[in-house]
Amino acid sequence: MAAWLSPSPEALDPAADRGAERAAMVAEQLQVRDIRDARVLAAMATVPRHRFVPEGVQAEAYADCPLPIGHGQTISQPYIVALMTELLGLRPTDRVLEIGTGCGYQTAVLAALVREVCTVERVEGLARTAGARLAALGMTRSPCGWATAGRAGRTGPFDGILVTAAPDRLPAALGAQLAPGGRLVIPLGGRPLQWLHRFTREADGCLRDEELIPVRFVPLV
Repeated sequence: MAAWLSPSPEALDPAADRGAERAAMVAEQLQVRDIRDARVLAAMATVPRHRFVPEGVQAEAYADCPLPIGHGQTISQPYIVALMTELLGLRPTDRVLEIGTGCGYQTAVLAALVREVCTVERVEGLARTAGARLAALGMTRSPCGWATAGRAGRTGPFDGILVTAAPDRLPAALGAQLAPGGRLVIPLGGRPLQWLHRFTREADGCLRDEELIPVRFVPLV
């Protein structure tokens, strides 16, 4: 696992590097579907999604669909990335745990919004490639000192937790890492269809569960 800090402003130039396509993506895929958080919209308009997908699908990077990234994994469609990010209700001072780095795109979006993102990826090839892509965008990496979600206590609690693969039920080890007032966004259920949930840590310590929309994610293993 590694922690990624916010990218340098020079590394993310919304006016360059297919910026018009990102602007269209935000207007035609996100705002029309009621993504309203201005900071989330700005991050989606800034982070170059095409740099996080394989060369063979870069032309489709801003299409309204998930794309393969190798190793049997996918990058979620832009709307799902924006929705899950918005549901976390992030603040600039927050620390976020991401389970499933994948290609690193969701990591980059989160890092544009918060103080620190700690991310876990079980597939070595994906982790290595994502790390190189994030570093190329000027993000600062620091080791977090643990490798699996079950050992997250060494760096928690977190203000937000985002999971990019679907277990059958919420892992207790993840729920335990959520700070008071924090939010955890996760798809739950088996194939072919899951439901997106948001868990909120209430003042009394209980987790409040909201079942939101049907989604399709790869299983969490």
